[in-house]
Amino acid sequence: MKSSERTQWLLRDIARLRRLQQRLRNDLDLSAIRADLERELGETVSRRAAARFLGVSHTALDRWIEPGDLPLVPTPDGRVQVPVGALLELSERVEEGRARGDRQRHHLEPILQEDRERAERMRTYRYVPKDDGSTGHQRAERRSLAYHRAVAGRLTKKRVEDARHRTYRWMQDGRLDPRYGEQWLELLAEPVVVIKQAITEDSQRGRDLRQNSPFAGAISDRERRRLLEAVG
Repeated sequence: MKSSERTQWLLRDIARLRRLQQRLRNDLDLSAIRADLERELGETVSRRAAARFLGVSHTALDRWIEPGDLPLVPTPDGRVQVPVGALLELSERVEEGRARGDRQRHHLEPILQEDRERAERMRTYRYVPKDDGSTGHQRAERRSLAYHRAVAGRLTKKRVEDARHRTYRWMQDGRLDPRYGEQWLELLAEPVVVIKQAITEDSQRGRDLRQNSPFAGAISDRERRRLLEAVG
């Protein structure tokens, strides 16, 4: 199988497993299979692969990338590519729109426009901790707290399941200390309201959790940038 075809196959199967995990929550076998496919695929894909997966032209994809509607990240070999998580999230939202009967020819534009408007409406003061003149490491903690306050504001069972899978994978890959991994898995088994409270606690426990948080990508890149700018 050609490399480009294999990439599309992996994207499609990972997307299917993500949907299945929403119905069969906390299934370790599904998480293990999905993690194996994700390792083979990698964290990012080329713009061409992303455009093909979304069913749009390369030119159209670039029009959305240029203003920051779809993020790009640098890779270790110096390339700039589309993160798989953001790509799959966007694809899922398109499919959800179709399932609701949305018959618009261009499904992506309304979704990206919705993201732009939501970022513009964001009241950052609701999430940003009071400025106490902190610098360096403390500023990073304030940014993390602001981010997780925003995440808590729209936390769903789907987001929790994504975080649970990410925690499993990080533990398998040796990227997360087992002590913190077990703490997160224990927390993610709690009701959503308990998780919201824990990830926004302005306490040492809350800071420890946020330092190893599996909630990356839970808000749009535009919103994340607005929060970072507001914190300074």
